[in-house]
Parts: sequence; C-alpha cells; structure tokens
Amino acid sequence: RRPASWRMSKITISKEEAIGELKELISILDECKEDAKELRATFEELAKTESDCSSAKRGGDVGFFGRRKMQPEFELASFGLAIGEMSGIVSTNSGVHVILRLG
Repeated sequence: RRPASWRMSKITISKEEAIGELKELISILDECKEDAKELRATFEELAKTESDCSSAKRGGDVGFFGRRKMQPEFELASFGLAIGEMSGIVSTNSGVHVILRLG
C-alpha cells in the first residue's frame, strides 16, 4: 500500500512510532470507557485530528460492511468486538488502527 493519507502526501513515521502514538490515544480513550456517549465523542474527535484514514472526515466511521470487505485483520477484529466495545491496536497492510464498534 502507498504510505500516504489525506493529512500528508507521504507518511514518514515508522510502524513502531505509529503504535506509540496509538497507545497514547488509547490511554485517552480508556479514561472515558465507562460512558458510551463520551467514548464515542472522544473517539470521533481524535479520529478527525489524528487519523490518516479517509474516514477521519467522518469521525473514523468506516460505515457498515460485511465479511470479506475489509482487510482480514481489520475484519477479524471488528467482528470480534461487541457493540460499543473498543479494540486494542490492530495491524494491517494499511497501517495500525483502533476500532470502536458501533453496530
């Protein structure tokens, strides 16, 4: 995959650096895990400012998708979550992700 995003024409940080940044964001999200509305609002805000995915413009929302529509690691993590549950770090060919399952 081409290492680029809507924020940067070329992504230059390493996977390890990206994981470090995600760990910091997860710690922020963990602070509001007990309140579903606050978790979703915080997730959306962080996605808008920190995500390199095109879904950032929608607060990280990739929309509904069925099986075999996403990369296998992303799909496995997504369908393994309960509604309202947040994943840990998920690594795919596109990068590293945190998933909040909404539906």
